[in-house]
Amino acid sequence: MTSLPLPRLGLMQRERGIMILKWAASIVQIMGYSATAFGLTPLNIYLFLIGLIGWFTVGILWRDKAIMLIHVVALGAMVVGLISG
Repeated sequence: MTSLPLPRLGLMQRERGIMILKWAASIVQIMGYSATAFGLTPLNIYLFLIGLIGWFTVGILWRDKAIMLIHVVALGAMVVGLISG
C-alpha cells in the first residue's frame, strides 16, 4: 500500500482550501455587483466586504502583494465612500 508523503498531502489540502476560498470570494463579489445593479444597499457593501476579505486572505496565503494591494485599495475606497456618502 502506497501513500503520499505527509508534506505533499498537506500542500494539496492547502491548495484545495485556497481554491475553495478564491471561488467563494469571487461568487460573493459577483453577488455584490448584482446587488449594486438592483439597488440593494447596504447588502452590496456587505457582500463586497466579504469577497474583498476573502481575496485579501488568498493574497496573504499566496504571498502575492499585487492581490493584497488591490484589495487594500478597494477597502480604502469603500471606507471613503461610506464616510462621504
